[in-house]
Amino acid sequence: MNVVKIKDIEIGNGAPLALIAGPCVIEDEKITLEIGHELAKLSSNLNIGLIFKASFDKANRTSVESFRGPGLEAGLLILKKIKEETGLPVVTDIHLPHQAEKAAEVADILQIPAFLCRQTDLLCAAGETGKVVNIKKGQFTAPHDMVQAVEKVRSTGNDKVTLTERGSSFGYRNLVVDMRSFEIMKEAGVPVVFDATHSVQLPGGKGSSSGGERKFVPLLSRAAVAAGADAIFMEVHPSPDKALCDGANSWPLGELEGLIRKLQQIDEISKTE
Repeated sequence: MNVVKIKDIEIGNGAPLALIAGPCVIEDEKITLEIGHELAKLSSNLNIGLIFKASFDKANRTSVESFRGPGLEAGLLILKKIKEETGLPVVTDIHLPHQAEKAAEVADILQIPAFLCRQTDLLCAAGETGKVVNIKKGQFTAPHDMVQAVEKVRSTGNDKVTLTERGSSFGYRNLVVDMRSFEIMKEAGVPVVFDATHSVQLPGGKGSSSGGERKFVPLLSRAAVAAGADAIFMEVHPSPDKALCDGANSWPLGELEGLIRKLQQIDEISKTE
């Protein structure tokens, strides 16, 4: 398996568990920087490789009236401040091919949203930047089929790819996680990440927005690390119930350290067997 390296953080091939964390969307500069500084402290306390995550635009919100974020230009300026002030690498989503080059000027990882994991032009545009490309497995996609998304990025000469498990559609407005998918997707020769918070999402569960079952985040996270996940992805917020996007499935920032400590213990045991 390829090892993906972001600054001094290694993901995959037996490297210690890494963490991708941050708010679902950039709400404003103040709260985003506050979360970034708290995560930088956490990274130091836990001695864990941490990558800051936030979206400049959530183009796939349920309702046209839902908050989407500050947009590309303003969002990248805030992400740049995160890097400068905290030293953390950053990952952000892109939704259109023309966004790839601009986002790559700031982001260390370009993320392909699950709904867009088959979009050839988007995958290739991300690959052409030379940045690490994290592809989220579509809720509608079998883990076996994600090798095709990986090969689209590799066709650009870029082999720095990770895949993220985020649950599969199970009837209407529900998701389930098949723990076999970690082993299956690793057969593509890439590290595999577990999106612990989107996996407990209830898509469209509130009618005009998605719901979520936050209480299951620790359970699924523990299972995923034991099953071989190379990194954990979590959307976190100081007050999840007040978050402007995906609050129902976001994890409280103040409870993150205790959960990650448990996951690190599981990761250490699973990698010594």
